[in-house]
Amino acid sequence: MNSGKTKAEKYEVLRQKNEEALLAGGADKIASQHKKGKLTARERIDLLLDEGSFEEIGKFVMHRTRDFGMDKQHFLGDGVITGYGTVGGRLVYVFSQDFTVFGGSLSEAYAEKICKIMDLAMKNGAPVIGLNDSGGARIQEGVVSLAGYADIFYRNTLASGVIPQISAIMGPCAGGAVYSPAITDFILMTENTSYMFVTGPNVVKTVTHEDVSSEDLGGASAHSTKSGVTHFSCANEIDTIQHIKKLLSYMPQNCEEDTPMAAYEAQGDESRPSLDDIIPDNPNQPYDMREVIETVVDEASFLEVHKNFAENIVVGFARLGGRSIGIVGNQPAVLAGVLDINASIKAARFVRFCDSFNIPLLVFEDVPGFLPGTDQEWHGIITHGAKLLYAFCEATVPRITVITRKAYGGAYDVMNSKHIGADMNYAWPTAEIAVMGAKGAAEIIFKKEISEAENPEAKLQEKVDEYEKKFANPYRAAFRGYIDEVIMPSQTRQKLIKAFKMLENKVATLPKKKHGNIPL
Repeated sequence: MNSGKTKAEKYEVLRQKNEEALLAGGADKIASQHKKGKLTARERIDLLLDEGSFEEIGKFVMHRTRDFGMDKQHFLGDGVITGYGTVGGRLVYVFSQDFTVFGGSLSEAYAEKICKIMDLAMKNGAPVIGLNDSGGARIQEGVVSLAGYADIFYRNTLASGVIPQISAIMGPCAGGAVYSPAITDFILMTENTSYMFVTGPNVVKTVTHEDVSSEDLGGASAHSTKSGVTHFSCANEIDTIQHIKKLLSYMPQNCEEDTPMAAYEAQGDESRPSLDDIIPDNPNQPYDMREVIETVVDEASFLEVHKNFAENIVVGFARLGGRSIGIVGNQPAVLAGVLDINASIKAARFVRFCDSFNIPLLVFEDVPGFLPGTDQEWHGIITHGAKLLYAFCEATVPRITVITRKAYGGAYDVMNSKHIGADMNYAWPTAEIAVMGAKGAAEIIFKKEISEAENPEAKLQEKVDEYEKKFANPYRAAFRGYIDEVIMPSQTRQKLIKAFKMLENKVATLPKKKHGNIPL
């Protein structure tokens, strides 16, 4: 049946609808977004993706609700922009929530758009990036809006470990909306313009009588330092998007692919003489493990994750001879590098991500043990510490450990020891591998002898020296094959490049099972 319109008129209708979709909530709403120091949903996509690569899906989708006067309010796209494009020439899928349309609130149709690109990402094995800026569920739609969230959560869970999922919080993200980012692999937040919480300040004040601002309750600073919910706190939206691009460069497209290799020209001499002087003569004096990491890896390649949370352990991505690797290192400059609840959770999460996506693991170890005290015990250090142990035991990627100084007690076992499946274990001559520090050990082993001595202090020191001579070195472990080689610190980089090259075709399989029961 002929609609009565000419072909030219039909083309004009399409042009007008495209223009309408680009205007989103209107010029006033866009100006308001900019006034808050925020980019629009489309501007964010343009910054993220390679120029001219974005292909939009669902541009003309509209909501279907008729209640509360919603039948008179329609915007093409319905508050979320979805599609695909490339970052650094590699395929990614993206959704960008548009706060200019109904405050970015999620409707049934809006959720369907997100689910559609997540399904495509799974089928085609490419990362999903979510740019979040939403007032939450669209209350005019009731339960269908909540159902939309659950549809997204379900796909997040199915996609976990199959394709990388990255969430950038660039505005509000509250209530049920927080659980999609929480399931994804990495969360980035923009300082001063983004926040996340399950219940907002008003509800908190009503229920608990605490008076707290949105920023203090769930801003980028709170979640990057106190809760550990966010992995990166970024100065502004441009910084956030640059972080996403850099993060993507270290990971493969999906769990079936190997990590990307950067161009690298082998140097004649890969030694790093400065490392020979990095360990202080006093075994109780701190040093910065970041210096070790940055000296060993390719120049300027270290991207730290969770930098401001659980600072007694350092995790992040780097390149070594052009190869993408994940790094976990105890940080003796903070709490002497002990493992506590937060450090264990932080490192376990990172190890599991790397293992999911075939990213080899390098561990730098200087750990005096687990943090003692009622606070740690009553909050479950046993269960939480076991998460890190479980994560390393389960990992089948190439795994290498370098013990720089202390490796005491159960923490020695947990930090990727030979006994839990590490492929190569190196130690520097400064390594001390023992059940505990020499003084504590001497006080227990020689308690009677010390108490009966004429000069207990002198006897204790004698026994401390005796214990140190036996155990405060890497050689007893090397004699038993628990350490594959004791190396000079300056040799570390060249040894690691060769070892990871040797391990690049490693095949290891876990026992057949539905899935393990990680101690949660």
